[in-house]
Amino acid sequence: MLLSVIIVTWNGLCHLPRCLAALLPQLPANAEVIQVDNASRDGTVAWVRANHPMLRLIELSHNTGFAGGVAKGLRAARGQLVLLLNDDAFVEPGFVVALLDVMAAHQEISAASAVLTFDHRPDIVASAGIRLRRDGLALDAWAGRLVTELPHAPVEVFGPSGGAAMYRRSALDDVGGVEPSFFAYLEDVDLAFRLRGRGHRSLLVPQARARHIYSASAGQGSPLKQRLLGRNRLRTLVRCLPRVLLPQLLPHIAAYELMACAYALLTRQPHMLAGRLAALHELPLLLAQRQVIQARTTATA
Repeated sequence: MLLSVIIVTWNGLCHLPRCLAALLPQLPANAEVIQVDNASRDGTVAWVRANHPMLRLIELSHNTGFAGGVAKGLRAARGQLVLLLNDDAFVEPGFVVALLDVMAAHQEISAASAVLTFDHRPDIVASAGIRLRRDGLALDAWAGRLVTELPHAPVEVFGPSGGAAMYRRSALDDVGGVEPSFFAYLEDVDLAFRLRGRGHRSLLVPQARARHIYSASAGQGSPLKQRLLGRNRLRTLVRCLPRVLLPQLLPHIAAYELMACAYALLTRQPHMLAGRLAALHELPLLLAQRQVIQARTTATA
């Protein structure tokens, strides 16, 4: 079964050599690696051409974000399995084979999530898939826990973290893939909602681990990141939250949003509000998208 790896870059030359050095020796001989470059200005493209000419390089004229880059990569991918990997994620030995083995052994699942640890603390879990709170907030499962506290066998999660995840291409095609307009952040949560809504399930693979440098592109706590998080959270909930869960979850979601807006006002962080206002401005479009998504939903998340 052909494996396609998609790596999206934007001025990531400081991380990409290490990422590829860890990944490439683990890949099956027939695997393809697609690098989608978001108009980098740091010499990324020239370096790849000189050092890894076997990579399928897609050069974009402008920065489309992680989500846009993945969408472009998916259109070019030929594999029945697709591995998404951040350029600032560095896989540990056995990473690829652990994911491939689980996908082969569990034909009933559509996605497998790896474990992301902090690059400077590989003994601490940064993300082991996605978990969803009743207020609709998507969190990194097992975040902050010791790696030794993870389950030993694969367990179901709401969805994989998009920074290191393997999907069946058939499942991605079934739900329309990654939504490119998200640009970055929470596109994996939106995808997880849509996959689960169609009956697709995801497993965490504890043996597949990668070290990750968080927010290497946008910056931890940056205005851009906070704006995108606020916008994309509301986008996801409006588009994807199953109608049968609305009576149960809507009060908790509203309470969280009120607290988040109050916090943004008190701490003078207008970008947090700007993201939410952007989503409200898009409400007619989001409701139209919701109608399409919900019409195809066959299971509750």
